[in-house]
Amino acid sequence: MVASPRRPVEAAPLRIGALARESGVKLSTLRFYERRKLLLPMDRSESGQRLYGPDAAIRVRFIRRSQELGFTLKEVSAVLALTDRRGTPTRDVTRFAEAKVQAIDARIDDLRRMRRAITTLMAEGFCPPETVCPIQASLGAQKPPPKRKPRA
Repeated sequence: MVASPRRPVEAAPLRIGALARESGVKLSTLRFYERRKLLLPMDRSESGQRLYGPDAAIRVRFIRRSQELGFTLKEVSAVLALTDRRGTPTRDVTRFAEAKVQAIDARIDDLRRMRRAITTLMAEGFCPPETVCPIQASLGAQKPPPKRKPRA
């Protein structure tokens, strides 16, 4: 079929194997995403194979890239739920992203404090034999900082 300006060619549905190849993931990953309701087939073939729409590969790559960036599947699911609803303002996604940035900043602060503490303890010398290790004693004596709740 030839595409014309008035009538574009519709993309054929993808079977699960084709979607796996196009998106660069294993079949088991797609099935896992389906169980988690992150990815749903648009239909099934007469033989019962899953059929996915033209945007499925983009969605799968989004999920994978989000995970690589440190988002949990729960967070990815929340973003996808926002974007799946038609008419969802971008501000909802922006608020979600801002909360994630705040969580990242808090984690960076924690890591910097941890680095300073370990560096200081190492400068004081490691544990002499048959004594209480100052690193262990110091880390065990510190009260954990209060957990920050992300703003809604």
